[in-house]
Amino acid sequence: MISRKVPCRTWLSRISRRPEACLFSSVPPQPVPPLANTLQGYLSALEPLLPPDEISHTRRMVQEFGRRGGLGPKLQEGLEKRARVTKNWIADWWVQRAYLESRQPLPVHSSPAISLPRRDYNDWKSQLVFASKLIAAVLDFKAKIKMGQLPVEYMRGKPLCMELYPLLFSSCRIPGPKHDYVAHYGRSRRSPTHITVVRNYQFFQLEVYNSDGSRMTESQIHAQLLRIRSQSWKTDKEPMGILTSEHRHTWGEAYNRLLKGGLALKAGFCRLIIPGTIQTQLTNSAAAQILHGGGTFSNSGNRWFDKTLQFVVGEDGSWGLLYEQATAEGPPVAALLHHILEYCEKPDPKRAPIVPLPMPKKLYFHIDREIKWDIEQAKLINDLDVNVFNFKIFGKDLPKSYNMSPNSFIQIALQLVYYKVHSEVCPTCDIASQRMFRGGRTEFIRSPTNQSLKFILAFNDASIGRQAKLQLLREAVDAHSALTERVINGHGIDLHLLGLKLQAIEEGLSIPKIFMDTAYGLATHWKLRTGQIPANTDSVMCFGPLVPDGYAVCYNPQADHFHFSITAFNCCEETNAEMFARTLKETLCELQELLQFPSKAKLTLQH
Repeated sequence: MISRKVPCRTWLSRISRRPEACLFSSVPPQPVPPLANTLQGYLSALEPLLPPDEISHTRRMVQEFGRRGGLGPKLQEGLEKRARVTKNWIADWWVQRAYLESRQPLPVHSSPAISLPRRDYNDWKSQLVFASKLIAAVLDFKAKIKMGQLPVEYMRGKPLCMELYPLLFSSCRIPGPKHDYVAHYGRSRRSPTHITVVRNYQFFQLEVYNSDGSRMTESQIHAQLLRIRSQSWKTDKEPMGILTSEHRHTWGEAYNRLLKGGLALKAGFCRLIIPGTIQTQLTNSAAAQILHGGGTFSNSGNRWFDKTLQFVVGEDGSWGLLYEQATAEGPPVAALLHHILEYCEKPDPKRAPIVPLPMPKKLYFHIDREIKWDIEQAKLINDLDVNVFNFKIFGKDLPKSYNMSPNSFIQIALQLVYYKVHSEVCPTCDIASQRMFRGGRTEFIRSPTNQSLKFILAFNDASIGRQAKLQLLREAVDAHSALTERVINGHGIDLHLLGLKLQAIEEGLSIPKIFMDTAYGLATHWKLRTGQIPANTDSVMCFGPLVPDGYAVCYNPQADHFHFSITAFNCCEETNAEMFARTLKETLCELQELLQFPSKAKLTLQH
């Protein structure tokens, strides 16, 4: 029995919390999977994607790599040695390769956003009241982490690694010429005691602790936000934050010029953005606003995308959070949001002490001709097509009533949708947590299987009966569930393959041929990026595709409905988020009819 649900990324990763006052629970090290299992899993993952002749070519290459006395066993031995002398044999490599070495812009391409249910207000006064409550809730959560009062999370009776929680605060990504790095200011002798508030392109440093070290009350914070509002009526000419939306190399060069000009931005532990009315009557617009600010001529200049946590609170009741993935992941962020929502239902627990408060400090930037040119060039083009919708015909209770995993059911549906739209299956990644292991991050679940391919090919075949199709659907769902189980237990293939490749580089060897094979390039060209964030609220997570000709689909399953966000790039003629969304709705209805035929599905659709 789960004592309390905490949102997470996979259906098996249901998390319970126990009240031990211990932040760093005892978890085992992440295992290095057996080489033979990974190589066989890799070949199995390729079978639905490649024709038989190409599979035969790759199979010979894989067999050569994995033969006794070959290169594979030698690299495996190196990884096993690395696992014995490091906290986690792959986590640092993964963060470096997946995030810090990427030169793509952070908005859309990397950082996810979560749009929360609209608050019941529509004016600036209520906006600031809620923003004050939100800041107080974050301070309360931060205090629980510092005091060791955050309950240890458990999954299927096993403790989860909690090391990411302190990194949520006082961390910031710093751009570099070849790769970025993460600065953890909370590890210094004097941790930051301020947050940064942004309004109308103006940045303010707001102290949120009193001189005696106590947290400011909501009314104190509210008074300070009123001061900030009174100092930021006009929009600054230069949207400094837009620089952080650039490609990392370009932003790194501008960042160095700012440093020479005297930039001293010591990161606060979070950033609060207070735009004016951002006109988010449409759900799609609200999600886009949280994700990237709406582009250069909207609110993107009010962001600092390098910051680990950014909260956005609009005058119209819209609000949400954007996070940077080098130091943050979905489950800890979702736990923070759960705490905020609970905290916001409580009255202000403290009276404000009668003490004078220091004026919030406005931050000034030295903008010379070069920096001004950088800002003019850093035009964030709103090229992302965002389609957000609430599918109300049924929810996760339907597949559960047929003993099917809701997450695996949706994964099969998404593959079927892609096949309907593009007449092919594609590399698809679902995300699984590795927090059952010390320092664990995430791993991919490769959703396409031979079982899912059989079901997809049979679905529109009139010569195949309903019962046969239903059996193929069940086999496809079960295959994905079994794959998920293996990945969560540390036996996924992608982290291991990455480790083998990087171990070869570490030993000064040539990159093994299996990683130069066209099959590997195809298998890692993720045309369908997916993620589940099951929350107790009607929140929507949103992120961009991993490749130019791909989609990103995020979903929040509820008992009787699903929330979906679908994104694709407008510049790609092959993809269309609206068409994908329309086909997904149709396909879910068809799957319902397949399960409930003949009477129940028709009655539901008529209703």
